[in-house]
Parts: sequence; structure tokens; C-alpha cells
Amino acid sequence: MRRIWRGLKLGMKSLLLHKLRSGLTVLGIVFGVAAVISMLAIAEGSSRDAQEQIKALGATNIIVRSVKPSDEAQASGGRPARILNYGIKYADYDRILATVPTIKKALPIREIRKQIRRLQHYLDGRVVGTTQDYADFNMLQVDRGRFLTAADNEKYQNYAVLAATTSKTLFPYEDPIGQSVKLGSDYYTVVGVTKERESSAGVGGSLAAQDFNKDVYIPLNTCRVRFGEKIVNSRSGSMEAEETQLSQITLQVATIEQVQPTVPIIKAAYEGEKFHPKKDVEMTVPYDLLLAAQRTARQFSIILGTIAAISLLVGGIGIMNIMLATVTERTREIGIRRALGAKRKDITQQFLIETVVLSGVGGLLGVSMGIAIPQIIVYFIPDQKAFVTGSSVMLAFSISVAIGILFGLYPARRAALMDPIEALRHE
Repeated sequence: MRRIWRGLKLGMKSLLLHKLRSGLTVLGIVFGVAAVISMLAIAEGSSRDAQEQIKALGATNIIVRSVKPSDEAQASGGRPARILNYGIKYADYDRILATVPTIKKALPIREIRKQIRRLQHYLDGRVVGTTQDYADFNMLQVDRGRFLTAADNEKYQNYAVLAATTSKTLFPYEDPIGQSVKLGSDYYTVVGVTKERESSAGVGGSLAAQDFNKDVYIPLNTCRVRFGEKIVNSRSGSMEAEETQLSQITLQVATIEQVQPTVPIIKAAYEGEKFHPKKDVEMTVPYDLLLAAQRTARQFSIILGTIAAISLLVGGIGIMNIMLATVTERTREIGIRRALGAKRKDITQQFLIETVVLSGVGGLLGVSMGIAIPQIIVYFIPDQKAFVTGSSVMLAFSISVAIGILFGLYPARRAALMDPIEALRHE
């Protein structure tokens, strides 16, 4: 240890004799390490953001959703139907529950775009007819009052729970609890308000992005009675009518292992010419999407990490170049040390210590810069996610030290193999 410590002090002294050259050599490692950590942080942040969006749907959930059929599928006998009837029926819901034994919970949902009014205040939002389980399935938290209950649904109550933005828009200065809002031609008593929730991103091609902050939640049975199943929209003088019973069913199984076996059974309960010949129902399995997102994230991280590692390689080449020049400059010194009894391993050790010092200092500075850069990016681009992991820091620093040893080994061995007499004659 004493010999290594003496070699370290001698190496530092030698490197400080050429501060500019040593500093420029270190910069190659600094930028390489910083690039590896920053790129992996951005890749990890983007990956985690996407995976959180999918996890919000529930890894043990299976989502069956109504989709508007294509123009060809809409035509009936060569002519488009006057009333477009599509999507999940209550009969489908009952059949799925009766046929699939692994289902632990089921959440039926009916979504209707409506203007929500209260005196002179109004908001174009989404009326969601659902049950008491909706808040748990979608991770909604109640800010004031309460959420819907099973009794509200059974008794067809005209109760409503407002989302955060809906509440602020309709009741800017008042407490909404106990007040009334108008949906269509009916009035609903507000029993609760939910906290703000981040909008969900669109998943795959089957689920659109959802803004949970502009919703009104009412009991499903109340929605069925008050709004019916037929929605008429008037646009530019033309009348369009759609008939949909349920917009979505979210089915939950007990464990992740039950997801894959359950999927084909659910499909058999609603697919086929007998039930939905127009292909107006689609299924989304969040667990499958999560696995695909994780695979993509790993590939993305490998690609970015490889690109960033190239800059580390360039830094290593710079270290080798400088150390070869140093060996040439210090040929006479090497000859003197060998003449005084230094062994070849001592010479090799001395030059290796110097290269490790260069790469180690560069690695430490690069780690600091690599941790700071993602924070700066997130500060100026708030939508961009970045997450620095301990494994990426250790990986980048370890590679920087390994590159120092690898690229310093040849110059060190070249110095050690010099003939002492020829080295002493060197001018």
C-alpha cells in the first residue's frame, strides 16, 4: 500500500506538470460519462412515464370497449343505418359475468358528452354513468363529500360527483356539496368532489387519452333511465343518432397469472357473428402493453447507452495517445529508475496509476455533470421525464475506470519493456 501511495503522489505530480494537457484528456472522459448517464436517465424517465400510464389501467385488468364500426360495417343491406347501433350491450355484460369464473370485479361504464350547467356557468365535459367501484379502478381520490355508493345506483338517485375542473368551473366561489347541476333536462344533487388527477395518455390504438378532471359521475342506473340508450347529435343541419348501451367494461381478475387464460374466454363471450358481426367491440390488456413497453424501454436504453459509450471510447483513445507521448518524454526518467533498481512491474504500475487517476477524476466529474444535465433538461422542458438510476451511475463510472486501465496498459507495458541502457542514452 505504501508503494501504491508513493506511486499515486508521483503520478499526480507528473500530471500536474502538464495541467492543460491533462485537463483536455480528462474532458473526453467527463463528456463520455455525462453522456451515458444523461441519455440513460432520459430513456428511463420516458420509459417510467409510459409504464405508469399503463399501470394506471391495472395490470390485473382487462378492458372491453365499444368502438364505432367502419363505414362498410355500418351499412345495412347496402345502405347506411339511420340509427347507428353498436358497442357493448347489457346482455354482453351479463353473459361475460356468467361465463368467466376468474373475474373478481366488473365495472360497467357509460360515457356521454354533455354540457354541464349551473346557473350561468357551463362546461362541455363527460357524463360518466358508473358504479361505486369506479374510483378504485381509476385511482380517483375524493376531495370533499363522498363518491357514489351501491345504494345510489340501486335507488336510481339523481346524485352527482364532480371532478376537480368541473367543480371549479361551475362553483368558483361556493362549496358545491348539496348544490345542484343540470345535465340534459334533469337536475342532480352534488354529493362529492374528486381531487385533480393527471390525464391518461392514449394507449395503443384502442384507448384514447382521457381527461378525468372534466367529468361528472352519476349512478349507472340513473344514467340509463335519464339519458336512455339513444344519443341524437345535430351537426350543420344534419341529424345523427347513435345507440350504445355501455361504453366500456373493466374486468378485474385476482392475480396477474390469471390474465392470459381469461382473455380468450372473454373474447368467446362477445366475439363472432352471433353477437357483434360489425366488429364494434375491442379488448385491451394492460399487462400485455406493460410487457411490450418494458421490452421497448430496454431496447431504447441499450441503443442510447451504446451511442453514449462511443464517446467514452473516444476519451479512452485520447488517454492512450497522451500516455504514449508521456512515455516518450520520460524515457530518460524510466532509464534512471530502472538503473536504480526499479522493476518492470514498478514502471507498469506507475503509468497505470496515472491513467487510472485521469480516468477516475474524469469519471467523478462526469457523474456530477451527468446527474445535473437531466435536471436542467426537466427544468426547461417540464413535459420531459428523466430519472437517474444508481446502476447507470455505477456503470458509467466503472466503464470510465476500466477504459483508463485498458487504454493505459499498452503505454505502461511499452515503458516497462524499455532497455535501461538505451533509455539512459535517450536525449
